Amino acid sequence: MALRSLARQAVIVAAGLAALAACGTPAPPLQAAAPPAAVAPAPSAEQQAPADGSQFGQVIATEAPQVVRTQGKVDIYGGASTTQITLSPDHASNKIQLQAVVNAQIGTYVSDNDGMTLYRFDKDTAKPSKSNCQGDCAVTWPPLLVKSPGQIYNVGVDASTVGYVERPDGTCQVTIAGWPVYYFSKDQQPGDIKGQGVGNTWFAINPKGGKTGAVQQSSQQSSQESNGGPQPAPASGNDQSGNGQGSGGSSGY
Repeated sequence: MALRSLARQAVIVAAGLAALAACGTPAPPLQAAAPPAAVAPAPSAEQQAPADGSQFGQVIATEAPQVVRTQGKVDIYGGASTTQITLSPDHASNKIQLQAVVNAQIGTYVSDNDGMTLYRFDKDTAKPSKSNCQGDCAVTWPPLLVKSPGQIYNVGVDASTVGYVERPDGTCQVTIAGWPVYYFSKDQQPGDIKGQGVGNTWFAINPKGGKTGAVQQSSQQSSQESNGGPQPAPASGNDQSGNGQGSGGSSGY
């Protein structure tokens, strides 16, 4: 009996250590360090979005930025990195840079350091931070993940509002003002905003965590993409754009 009890305790400790290594600690209240570190001025940091995305690229600082806040083992900086950052293809990296970008259609939004658009989901929550996009939804809308120990740099984004939330699988999803941020799988090049307004629930996130302006698209495309992909055509020809996957109602993805 004693051996079994020790074994159970060892499993619990191991699981706890694994969770800690995956995502550090729960998010503390969002607040800047005192005194707050200098943040790169938004106007000079923002990039005007060209039609073809050819001018997108990482903003690189000439001086090292200061840490504004720390969450778990992730340091969050008020300014750009001084070195080039290479993001992992699986959207999970130890170093990430958020950059504010100006777009004539939707306004100022946030991208990663490669210029790929980041989105927020209206069915998530910011207080407390929680992602409600799992499974097939997360395939269509991959979360931006930071690995621990990690570093998040911010250009034109208030670093005091940036953090992460632990997902059910133990990974750490980057948040802005509490909102988890995602990519859209159909965005292929820097500057693409193909996920804007999908399902009337997905929007490019602005530097304050809010929604940017919607871009008009067909209701059929909106319904399909918000549910994670193409949906079967209705047999009767009736409009089912409001239905979710299966017959149990709206999935919201």
